[in-house]
Amino acid sequence: MPHALLFSVFVVAACGLAYELVAAALSSYLVGDSVTQFSTVIGVYLFAMGVGSWLSRFVQRDLIGSFIRIELAVGVLGGFSAAMLFYAFTWLSGPFLFLLYLLVFVIGTLVGLEIPLVMRLLERRLEFKDLVSKVLSVDYLGALAVSLLFPLWLAPQLGMVRTALLFGVLNIAIALYTTHLFRHELRGRTALWAQGLVALALVLAGFAGAERISGFAEDALYEDRIIFAESTPYQRIVVTRWRNDVRLFLNGNLQLSSRDEYRYHEALVHPGLASVPWAKRVLVLGGGDGFAVREVLRYPQVESVTLVELDPAMPELFRNHPVLRELNGNALSHPKVRIIRGDAFQWLEQQQDAYDFIVVDFPDPTNYAVGKLYTNTFYRLLERALSARGRLVIQSTSPMYARQSYWTVVKTVQAVGLQTQPYHALVPSFGEWGYILAGRESYIPPARLPDGLRFLTPASVPPLFQFPPDMAELPAEVNRLDNQLLVRLFEQEWKQVVR
Repeated sequence: MPHALLFSVFVVAACGLAYELVAAALSSYLVGDSVTQFSTVIGVYLFAMGVGSWLSRFVQRDLIGSFIRIELAVGVLGGFSAAMLFYAFTWLSGPFLFLLYLLVFVIGTLVGLEIPLVMRLLERRLEFKDLVSKVLSVDYLGALAVSLLFPLWLAPQLGMVRTALLFGVLNIAIALYTTHLFRHELRGRTALWAQGLVALALVLAGFAGAERISGFAEDALYEDRIIFAESTPYQRIVVTRWRNDVRLFLNGNLQLSSRDEYRYHEALVHPGLASVPWAKRVLVLGGGDGFAVREVLRYPQVESVTLVELDPAMPELFRNHPVLRELNGNALSHPKVRIIRGDAFQWLEQQQDAYDFIVVDFPDPTNYAVGKLYTNTFYRLLERALSARGRLVIQSTSPMYARQSYWTVVKTVQAVGLQTQPYHALVPSFGEWGYILAGRESYIPPARLPDGLRFLTPASVPPLFQFPPDMAELPAEVNRLDNQLLVRLFEQEWKQVVR
């Protein structure tokens, strides 16, 4: 029996950490700012576990029955936690954070009750030193198992809703197993069996219908019909379509609309690449959708295009999905294109090649994982990868809505010794959007552009580099790897826009 209870500790610990990770990951998907969300969710959860451990002292009678009921409550509440958070964000966006932390606190309190009760059940069978060492060792092993499985398999393969429900099933299974184990000592075991079976049926039904649950929530969250949705270890990818408008969302944030993406990508690539007609080797960092690559391939003198993308699901999707492949002109299957899966920061540190033109098309710095790609350390790596007469371009958020953030990026690029030419373009889906050209030589706007462009002409390029007073340059600090002030600044500015 001690071994059975220790196995229960392993499962209980695994389930407890799983609910914590699901809540933290889902809140970072929906709200953004992953560091803040993970830190606050984990902090509240650990505090709640402490509250639960303290409350366990008041459980004086029927320890076994109390443990079983707590397991059932954790199984149902934790199992449906991801679905509840999804629905709360969809229909109750105002009090979402309150509901998030309330749910985390309640589940954490229940989880905090579990281990002390198991230890009290074991204290009659093990010496104190063996009791503490074995229970804590098994507890930590359970946490380790889930911490490895969650990013590598659970989140990408099952998604958040199914992952939470899976661990709900495990909690309820422990409750039923404990009921069987102590069947001769339990009072009211028939009622406990009935409660356990009802809870199990409920969570299993939820697991079977998880796709419908998450699909129904996402249908309400996105205005248009969802044609593709997938959770990867890095993000939630959703593609919607209404008539001829196809939209890409990453973690709930709009990344592009087929109605006007040509404006964004023509402005991203052509003012810079057309000014270096000798460019043969091009590097694209980010841009796994292939649209920037599509524009680069308009230049026949380009001999090779290297695309570095962290999430392999992105180029896979935009290379194989018929609708998306048509939009990017099947650019990702072009023989000139080489796709590398990897973190751009680490990849740049290791590679020694020089490129004539570099396109940096990362998401906005909404969290510190992305924010490191906007630091002077990263731009120094870019400068090293640039050929002597080469040029690079960086998408740099909106100089209208995040004006201070935009000029912070400009200042940071200048700090590594590159000459910068900031410019902007109107993209209706996003408003005024900012870019930065950089190189070692003075910039001369191109006299010619490739045929077939829908937005830019040689005459329309020079005005892009003119800024009206409401977007004009502001004093700014350098964004460094050890402070990442840009992430906090960006969050503050966009919160004001949302309000």
